[in-house]
Amino acid sequence: MAVIAFLLIAFTTIVYIRKNISNANIAKAEEKGNNIIEEAKKEAESAKKEAVLEAKEEVHKLRNDLEKESRERRNEIQRLERRNLQREESLDKKSEILEKKEETINKRHQELEEIQQKVEGLYLSQKQELERISNLTSDEAKELLLDQTRKEIRHDLAMLIKEEETKIKEEANKKACEIIAYAIQRCAADHVAETTVHVVALPNDEMKGRIIGREGRNIRTLETLTGVDLIIDDTPEAVILSAFDPIRREVARIALEKLIVDGRIHPARIEEMVEKAKKEVENIIREEGEQATFETGIHGLHSELIKLLGRLKYRTSYGQNVLKHSMEVAHLAGLMASELGIDPALAKRAGLLHDIGKAVDHEVEGPHAAIGAEIAKKYKESSVIVNAIEAHHGDVEPQSLEAVLVQAADAISAARPGARRETLEAYIKRLEKLEEIANDFEGVEKSFAIQAGREIRIMVKPDSIDDFATVEMARNLAKRIENELEYPGQIKINVIRETRAVEYAK
Repeated sequence: MAVIAFLLIAFTTIVYIRKNISNANIAKAEEKGNNIIEEAKKEAESAKKEAVLEAKEEVHKLRNDLEKESRERRNEIQRLERRNLQREESLDKKSEILEKKEETINKRHQELEEIQQKVEGLYLSQKQELERISNLTSDEAKELLLDQTRKEIRHDLAMLIKEEETKIKEEANKKACEIIAYAIQRCAADHVAETTVHVVALPNDEMKGRIIGREGRNIRTLETLTGVDLIIDDTPEAVILSAFDPIRREVARIALEKLIVDGRIHPARIEEMVEKAKKEVENIIREEGEQATFETGIHGLHSELIKLLGRLKYRTSYGQNVLKHSMEVAHLAGLMASELGIDPALAKRAGLLHDIGKAVDHEVEGPHAAIGAEIAKKYKESSVIVNAIEAHHGDVEPQSLEAVLVQAADAISAARPGARRETLEAYIKRLEKLEEIANDFEGVEKSFAIQAGREIRIMVKPDSIDDFATVEMARNLAKRIENELEYPGQIKINVIRETRAVEYAK
């Protein structure tokens, strides 16, 4: 292209020169033109050669680049081929190893099948032999084994349940003892030991004759109006009033004291004083009932129930004042109810009314618990209160926790040392009988009745009685005491077995 362009330029130049040069110079111009053409040809040839050389160089360079790239590709292909060859060799080796392992596995599988067949044969033969020896089929043996397993599981379960029950009972007993001890510590009550007689002091012995009256009319009138026996004996300056009804005895005491102070003793005056004494006793009864409700914090009781509570002031049981006992039971039941998280007011109410039947048990036939329940129903007390009253001696089943607390509080109040009075002779006989029963058991060395007969401690011979026998002895002794003795509350039995280890350091 460069050559052609150069030729065109030269040609154009020549034409131009020819046009502008005169004819005279045509020859010279032609000669110069030829020279120029020759030079142009030379330059064109030179340029052509240069272009050819450049082209060759470019081609050579391209060829070298192609060859280099080709070599690199060949090298890469060779590397890939070598890698493929290595992989093929590795796969071939692995294939050979797998074939060998497969052959080994097949051999072992065959061996295992043979062993399994042998084991199955042995199992069948052993099974047949066991069935022949035991005279049991496999199903029967399986059922027998299941039965034995069930029995063992039931036994283990029963043992576990028993252990849990024992643990729960121990914890419950411990908690109950803590609650009862806490309630007892917080509640202290006075115990009044009443008797069935009153002694009225006289200013002088001449008053005895005036009390008797002409032909005994005064004493007969007083006894008839009060229902109390007047005992006038050689006791100096004293008259004894005897009656099982404490209210009548109190009326007679007040009336007699008023007559002695007044000095006018005759049937009309006696009748007047007895009426005044009855009204005074009624006022005292009402006030005592109100005071009891106030001290225990119980409100809303029917007025008749309050009067019946006041009558309990003149009622005793084993020498224990029933009103004081009822108030103590109310306090104890309320304290224990608070510890257990139930309504203390309801427990107190049931405790205060639990012996209400004793206020009228001289007038109505039946046990005081049943009488008290009927009275509570009559005056619209709740079913919980009624059940607690009739269940506090175990005549019926307690249907509420409050009823159980009243039972416990009643037993605690009655079992306090000194709460109930017995005659000295009966008390000594009971202690002697308690020790006598304990000494009858074999292996007993000594026995001691303590805590006013509420506890007995028994020392046993360690050579003839072991630790397990002491437990059995305590149980048997408790049963025998329950069968042969009558006692309030409960008796604690302690069987003590002493073990000594003696050594001397030399």
